[in-house]
Amino acid sequence: MASVFTMIINGDLPGTFIWRDDRCVVFMSINPIERGHALVVPRDEIDQWIDVPSDLRDHLFGVAQKVAQAQKSAFDCARVGMVIAGFEVPHTHIHLIPANTMSDMDFSRAATSVEVADLEAAADSITSTLTG
Repeated sequence: MASVFTMIINGDLPGTFIWRDDRCVVFMSINPIERGHALVVPRDEIDQWIDVPSDLRDHLFGVAQKVAQAQKSAFDCARVGMVIAGFEVPHTHIHLIPANTMSDMDFSRAATSVEVADLEAAADSITSTLTG
């Protein structure tokens, strides 16, 4: 069975995308810890990040860096934290979280629901500062 991320990538479930290429996508988290929380997800369903081939890993981290630079500019935050936990969905993904303090990275603070309009506004803020 396809992972929830594959269903989002394929358009079977809704997603608010800020990046798409032939190897990965970036979309807004539906349980954001902070405004602008995004996920970098490879198109290939690979459960654990330690199993990601090195060329794909390098691509994911390159995309993550570009998106994080846009997030930092868009949300005027001190840092953009990166977390690879891998417990929520069995499909490798990188959390990019705009943060000003360590407490901004606390997953127990994740929203249980968020308005689509809020996700779209955050995505627009990121894409307007994103450089290819």
